[in-house]
Amino acid sequence: MKILIADDSIVSRHLLEATVRSWGYEVVSACDGLEALDILQRQDAPCLAILDWMMPGLTGPEVCARIRQHAREPYTYILLLTSKSLKEDLIEGMESGADDYVTKPFDRHELQVRLRAGKRLVDMQAELLAAREALRDQATHDSLTHIWNRTAILELLTRELARGGRESAPLGVAIFDLDRFKSINDQHGHLAGDGVLHEAARRIQSSMRQYDAIGRYGGEEFVILLPGCDEINSLNQAERLRKALSHTEMRINDFALTVTASFGVTTAPCGYVHTPENLIRRADEALYLAKKMGRNRVEFLAYDGPGVASEHPAEHESVAQ
Repeated sequence: MKILIADDSIVSRHLLEATVRSWGYEVVSACDGLEALDILQRQDAPCLAILDWMMPGLTGPEVCARIRQHAREPYTYILLLTSKSLKEDLIEGMESGADDYVTKPFDRHELQVRLRAGKRLVDMQAELLAAREALRDQATHDSLTHIWNRTAILELLTRELARGGRESAPLGVAIFDLDRFKSINDQHGHLAGDGVLHEAARRIQSSMRQYDAIGRYGGEEFVILLPGCDEINSLNQAERLRKALSHTEMRINDFALTVTASFGVTTAPCGYVHTPENLIRRADEALYLAKKMGRNRVEFLAYDGPGVASEHPAEHESVAQ
């Protein structure tokens, strides 16, 4: 575990460094309070710190107070190293945000015990953070395909529509459905079907742009968000993804399958107020058209929701068979 030692005394700092290194810690050093604050505010900041009370730039308690103002994660466990012994001084140091203190000259055994307590607290918090992230992932991701689930992708759609409205940027929305997926389950079993769903999501996600998003809408149906894409760009992106899915066979268990998908596409043109429900409905209608026209193709229907004056929504011919 990494630990920061901040002390303006070279002798004291080197003694501390040698001591904590002998206990297996990785040491980062600072010679004044400003440098200590800078290190503790970095992305890879140590989770343990020993700060001398009196330092140039900022004192140890002042560094503590600055760090606690931001309540950043992960938590930094801070020990103050001090020659002060008055109760009022020690209370001041603890109220600044320090977790514990060690008096000078420090006792090796006492310091080791106090650091061990700090390390235990830091490790416990890391476990809690990991558990929280796991729960958050479970709440927002599909357990089979590991992409966004229905709730999360619809929330992303709402946010992308708001962003597009602020920036006057279009948004492409595509829904794709695996062709004849029921026959895969019937012929090869549901475990094979799960494997196909997982591989299909992986292929599509690996072929998308970094700022696109994909979520499982339900069953074998998926939603893709294409920020900044007008009609032509949305069609081109959907066609590229359609080919990425079917260009090679899938190896599922001991057999090979050629899996195709039908895509329905619409766009939210800039300059209008759009609703996620109407965009999803329109993309779904385009998907139904793709199925009706023979599957394994991309179809486009212009958005006809609120704010768009369109008596006859434009229909785009298939771009691929």
